[in-house]
Amino acid sequence: MENKQTVLVTGGSGFIATYCIMALLREGYKVKATLRSLKKAELVKQMLKQGGLHSVDDLSFVEADLQNEPSWEKATKGCQYVIHVASPTPHTEAKTEDDFVVPARNGVLFVLRAAKKEGVKRVVLTSAFGAVGFGTVKTTPYTEEDWTVLNDTVFPYQKSKTISEKAAWDFIKNEGAGMELAVVNPTGVLGPVLSDDFSHSIQNIKQMLNGDMKACPKLISGYVDVRDVADLHVKAMTMPQASGQRFIAVAGEGFSLLDTANVLRKNLGEKAAKVPTRELPNWLIKLLALFIPKLKAVEPYLGMIKRASSEKAITQLGWKPRSTEDAILATATSLIKLSIVN
Repeated sequence: MENKQTVLVTGGSGFIATYCIMALLREGYKVKATLRSLKKAELVKQMLKQGGLHSVDDLSFVEADLQNEPSWEKATKGCQYVIHVASPTPHTEAKTEDDFVVPARNGVLFVLRAAKKEGVKRVVLTSAFGAVGFGTVKTTPYTEEDWTVLNDTVFPYQKSKTISEKAAWDFIKNEGAGMELAVVNPTGVLGPVLSDDFSHSIQNIKQMLNGDMKACPKLISGYVDVRDVADLHVKAMTMPQASGQRFIAVAGEGFSLLDTANVLRKNLGEKAAKVPTRELPNWLIKLLALFIPKLKAVEPYLGMIKRASSEKAITQLGWKPRSTEDAILATATSLIKLSIVN
């Protein structure tokens, strides 16, 4: 298509963002990707190549930072759409809740304000299941009608996702006249890794394959393949019926860590030799957490069952996610191929 439309993808070196860039370039859009430092541009191109993309002619980079509002006006210039994936990842020095919440909320507002000024048609925000299913207990699957209830059981990361997504909807309602918003809420993101920088859910599979996880804590959550997350972002950006809506991205309803381990063992033969074969009782993990700091982080999630439904994305947008099994195997084979696990 001549006169290609330009899409700004924020946080261009991230796992989901890289796949969004790939999907958009394949669909014939021009993409401008933001990076905190342009030094990362080569790495992004390498990852796109690793993902099977041959031409990056329609890709450009711009420096922008979620803590720096003026940088977004330059970034959004000439863009018809924005896919806002970037989220400040608080490093270990994040001491207080505000270290998570404030940059996340401000970042969303900086991007939306700049997009509004530039006359951007629609913004797609990458939120998270963290804004849907925490602070409450449900036996039925969570849907887009659900919101995380901000109480003491909710971690700073999930709080930041909830508060920043709510801030986005408020902005559109109060100041966004004429600009559209759609939101994607992924569960645990799996899929082929393109470098050694990847999501938390993939960490679990890596630990299983290299023998660091000796037995599985009892945790059930939803998973989704990153390629399907990117596809849902493109649908949310282009389809008229997606405007003003949020969409949960999940394949199936939920999978335990032991289910995941079983899939690896069933399909990978020798390569899954170190994968755990049993589940640890909750009381034992609580006891071990007193001595093993790493387990302390798992403790609050024990016995947590978080099932979610992507019925809405499937029926309204015609989204067709791969199965959780496929996502798990794609993750594992890519970790082996890139020698991230031995």
